[in-house]
Amino acid sequence: MNNSLNQNIQDLQNKLTESQPWNFLKDLSRDYAGRIVFSSSFSYEDQVITHLIAHQQLPIQIFTLDTGRLFAETYSVWSSTLERYKISIKAFYPDQSRLESFVEKNGPNAFYESVDKRKDCCFIRKVEPLKRALLGNAIWVTGLRAEHSTERQDLQSIEWDESNQIIKYHPLLHWTTEEVTDFIKSNNIPYNPLHDKGFVSIGCAPCTRAIKSGEDFRAGRWWWEDANKKECGLHVHQ
Repeated sequence: MNNSLNQNIQDLQNKLTESQPWNFLKDLSRDYAGRIVFSSSFSYEDQVITHLIAHQQLPIQIFTLDTGRLFAETYSVWSSTLERYKISIKAFYPDQSRLESFVEKNGPNAFYESVDKRKDCCFIRKVEPLKRALLGNAIWVTGLRAEHSTERQDLQSIEWDESNQIIKYHPLLHWTTEEVTDFIKSNNIPYNPLHDKGFVSIGCAPCTRAIKSGEDFRAGRWWWEDANKKECGLHVHQ
């Protein structure tokens, strides 16, 4: 990261300390017009951010990654979000030839067989489409929260993503789960009903389960693997 970029990030961090998320999103959408995007998986957090963008009619492109293995409930909240806010949500899909080759060689549920195969599946269905979605943009808005993982405790609300060569902004990084759910309820925001059934972090259906009381937020993702550092590669921590 060069000095100019480093200074730019520092300036953004300084401005952020004096601004609420909804105001800062407005400032970013003005200063980076046409080069700011928001990735939504239709989670609690992402629905809050979608509301902030749509309610203020901010020119921030919202996109989602349709892996082809999402829950029916996720598609349902996707539809209800479009109906509620009358907005455009661009979908990015896995590269057809890569996916066909992987499934033909390994089978449809190869991700259960090894960490490497699971990561290959995640790369094809999520990481590569994400890179296409971010290409040419300057700011990537995400719904990451520090509570979701010990790996995210030290994140800054504004940070540089070396892997994708883009500045990331996490508006809800320090919000508590209660703050998020209260905002959802008070604004009557559509949300994924799986959250009411113990699903915290919702991804692909074969790789996500509800968590039990006392379990870590990420325990429901790739539960058959070692509990340490279970990430899909979308958010690489430098």
